[in-house]
Amino acid sequence: MSAQPDLWLLPDALFDGSRLRSGLALGLARGRSLTLAEAAALPSGAPVRRIPGTLTPGFLDLQVNGGGDALLNNDQSPASLATMAAAHRRFGTIGILPTVITDAPEVLARAVDAAIAAKGGPGLLGLHIEGPHLSIPRRGTHAAEWVRPFEQTTLDHILRLRAEGLFVKITVAPESVTPDQVARIVATGAVVSIGHSDATADEVRALLDAGASCFTHLFNAMSPMLNRAPGVTGACINSTAYAGIICDGIHVADEMVGLAIRARPVPGRMFLVSDAMSTVGGSDHFRLYGQDVWLKDGRLVNAEGSLAGAHVTMAEGLQRLITVVGTSPEIALDMAAAAPARLIGQTELASPEHRALADLLLLDADWRVTGNVAQLMERQAA
Repeated sequence: MSAQPDLWLLPDALFDGSRLRSGLALGLARGRSLTLAEAAALPSGAPVRRIPGTLTPGFLDLQVNGGGDALLNNDQSPASLATMAAAHRRFGTIGILPTVITDAPEVLARAVDAAIAAKGGPGLLGLHIEGPHLSIPRRGTHAAEWVRPFEQTTLDHILRLRAEGLFVKITVAPESVTPDQVARIVATGAVVSIGHSDATADEVRALLDAGASCFTHLFNAMSPMLNRAPGVTGACINSTAYAGIICDGIHVADEMVGLAIRARPVPGRMFLVSDAMSTVGGSDHFRLYGQDVWLKDGRLVNAEGSLAGAHVTMAEGLQRLITVVGTSPEIALDMAAAAPARLIGQTELASPEHRALADLLLLDADWRVTGNVAQLMERQAA
C-alpha cells in the first residue's frame, strides 16, 4: 500500500516544474514529498502547515568548473567531484554538471575516468567537456597551447561516458569541428554545444543543422551580434537551441540578459549557469595552468587580465534575474531548475513530487534561498 501524506505544506507560492502557483499544497510522508494538491480540495481535518515564501525544486547547474577549493582541471578524481557537488549544494544547487576545460590530453582522460568512477554520486549529473576543440581568438581563459581540431580520441571519451549511461555535453567551435563530426557526436546521445567561437552565423547554422542543440554561456567568448553580421551571438538568440547564460552582472550586462530572454523564438530554452570556479564555497585564490587567479571585486581574473570563470552561485543568479534584470519569477525558476532538467533528459528533477526534502528549497520575499524543507522540518521539530 502506498504511503499517504501525514503533513501538507502550504507555501505562499510553489513552483511545480512548469508554473509558479499559489494555493497549492505539497504532501509529505516518511521524510519525502509525495504529491501536490489544491489546498482548497484537501480533506477536512488534514494537517496543514503554512510556510512563508516560495517552495521550489533545487537548482541544476550545467557548467561548474569547481567549488569548495576543488577544481576539476587541477584534480581529476571522484573525491574532487564530490567536493564540488557538496560545495554547491550548500547554496541550493542540488545537481551539477562538472566541467573540464581545454587542457592536456591526459587531463581530459582522467576527468572521464573520474566521472565514470563517481557515477551515481550525490549531485553529479555527468560531464561537460568544454574544449579543447575551440577557436583561438575566442578561447578566453582556455590555454592556447591545448586548443586543437576535433580528434577521434575525444569521440572515444564520449563513447565511454555514454556507454556508462552518463549525460555528456561537449562545447565545440565551428572552426575546430565539421558538421559530419557533430552528427557523429550527436549519434552517441551527447549534447553538442557551440561556444568559444568567432564563426559566422552561417557556419553556426551548419552545426545546428547537423544536430548541435545548445550554446555555451551566451554572449561570452563568441562573435558579437552586429547589424550585418549576426555572428554566434545572433545565431544563438534566433535559434530554437538551448542556451546557458551567466547572470552575475559581470559576464553579461543585465540589459543584455533580459534582451536575450525576451528575444528567443521558443520559450523555455534559456538556462542559468554559474560557470563557477573553486572559490564558490572556498578561498579567494586558485591556480590554473600554473598561473594564479585571484578573486577581486567579485571578478576572477588571470594573469592575462581575462575573466577566468565566475564567482557566483545559482541562487545569486536567480535573485539577480528577478530583482535586477526584471525576469518574471516563473521564467527565472524555469531557467534555474526546469530548463536544465529538460536538456539533460531528467525532467523528474524539476518536480517537487517524490523528492528528498533536502532537494526542495525555500525562498523568501526577496527571492533569496533561506534553506531547504528538510532543514525547516528539523527546526520546527526542535
